[in-house]
Amino acid sequence: MSIVPLSHVTIFGFQKDKERLLDRLQEFGKLEIIPFRSQDGLEFKGPTNNSRKALKFLLTTPQHRRQISDPKLFDPAGIEKQALELESQLYDLRYERDEVKQRIEELRPFGEFAFASPDEMAGLKLWFYVVPSREASELKETGFLNRAGEKLPWRIVSTSRQMSYVVVVADQKPVEFVGERIETDSRSPQQLRNRLGEVEVEIENCMVERTRLTMWCRLFARSLNDLEDSAARQRAAALTCDSDPIFAVEAWVPEEHVAELTSDSQKNGFVCESRAPRRDENPPTLMRNTPRTEVGEDLVSFYMTPGYWTWDPSALVLVSFAIFFAMILADAAYSLIILLALAFFWKRLGKSPTGCRFRPMLVLISVASLIYGVFVGSYFGVTPAEGSLLSHLHFLDMNNSTMMMGLSILVGAVHVILANIMDARRHSNWTDRLCSLGWAVAISGGLIFAASKIDEKFSALGTVGTAAMVLGLLFVVLYTAPYEKPHRRLLYGTLGLAKVSAAFGDILSYLRLFALGLASASLATAFNDMASGVREAVPSLGLFLALLILLFGHSLNMLLGVSSGVIHGLRLNVIEFFNWGLKEEGQTFAPFRRKDGSLWK
Repeated sequence: MSIVPLSHVTIFGFQKDKERLLDRLQEFGKLEIIPFRSQDGLEFKGPTNNSRKALKFLLTTPQHRRQISDPKLFDPAGIEKQALELESQLYDLRYERDEVKQRIEELRPFGEFAFASPDEMAGLKLWFYVVPSREASELKETGFLNRAGEKLPWRIVSTSRQMSYVVVVADQKPVEFVGERIETDSRSPQQLRNRLGEVEVEIENCMVERTRLTMWCRLFARSLNDLEDSAARQRAAALTCDSDPIFAVEAWVPEEHVAELTSDSQKNGFVCESRAPRRDENPPTLMRNTPRTEVGEDLVSFYMTPGYWTWDPSALVLVSFAIFFAMILADAAYSLIILLALAFFWKRLGKSPTGCRFRPMLVLISVASLIYGVFVGSYFGVTPAEGSLLSHLHFLDMNNSTMMMGLSILVGAVHVILANIMDARRHSNWTDRLCSLGWAVAISGGLIFAASKIDEKFSALGTVGTAAMVLGLLFVVLYTAPYEKPHRRLLYGTLGLAKVSAAFGDILSYLRLFALGLASASLATAFNDMASGVREAVPSLGLFLALLILLFGHSLNMLLGVSSGVIHGLRLNVIEFFNWGLKEEGQTFAPFRRKDGSLWK
């Protein structure tokens, strides 16, 4: 598990060779271009990143034309542009159609009318209102008032069982009125109906054109990668530094490929310079793990991408996630069902890259859950009988709250200690390490001190625990800001001690492992007791009803356990663990490469 070291490279060449270089770099597929300028406000001609959106638009057309297989007349960029413009036009037309229909329906109760010209109205306007019939009496008394408090002329033009439809004549909107105002524009009902007909015709014409474009769907689908590659090259070309007659490209490249890139640049007439990243720079993060632990990268990036100068927590997160999941599920029978389901779908999962990537994690959490379920002695909520083989493996009592809470706190403290140790390891200078190591020592001392109070056999360890806590917190005070002036160093160090409460709260947060595990076990036992009671109470159908209760109850409990295991297993990693172990967030390494993979082998 590691973050791949990167190098900063700058490639120089002549403007006339720029397109050839970008095409070569895209084939190389192992570098991320650093923009010299922002792409905001730039207008690109040709393909865009919306080619898949355009294809989806064409594929969802109700009717399709016969597919053309001859690519001679096929222009993928042109088809993409037409499809996207047509989609936008259809969206606007349908929106306008719905709006016009709504206006027509709103004005229908007011009858047929036409607006007079502004000169004929002498600056006055018509205002339309819908007034509930129960407020009609109030309307007759108060009417509509303008800003001066004067009553305005109005008339009820039609009524229904529940509403009265009123027109008011005024130069400005009435400030006091009864009912709800109807928004209108300058078009009469007849004009709105005419416009509705025009819009419907335009929509039909667009649909005809959309259907015509479907003849290119097959060729267009085959061109998606080429379109996206072309769009990527177009964007990359806009990110270079151009100073005629030369140009320059800056990029981040894995250190192991710098020599290969330099050699190829020289062969093709370009100049390539490389250097190590500076500490004030923020290179992207490229994590590399073994196939068995690479799914940990997905668990990590679900919440954040570690900064380049930090460390890769993928393997630790994967293992701790499996442990937390097991402690929350807390039942061997549920784990066995997950294992059987995994075995059944094993080959199917292996047919996709994502499935292959997730298979090791599913095996790990299933086995961990099975082992922990055997340790707590829960099999669908049933404890194995005394003297049986399984009872000898049952040494964790879920009903012993003191022991289980202590186990959860121990797991949490160890998790936080590991986070601080790993955070300290990433620093090359010992001075920078001592603050994180101080927290690790202080929390370890707290564990030792707590152990001395739980059992008299460990009472002698109380002094050791106290000394470790004092020593660790002293490191925190002295090395929170080691490069500041003495008085500021002491001030920042003292403020750093405020994290004592955060450490205490974060460790106690791991009590959810015990609470959720106990809830799962208790719910399983409750369903068992319910089924047993129903079986005894209903002699004829008791067995059938009991089986239904067991099936429904344990299915529900298992679903809740799995979902809780995923949610809280991730939460303890991305909140508590990352809070102590990952102090900097980065951005994922996004290589400039062809969609179908690198061609430069």
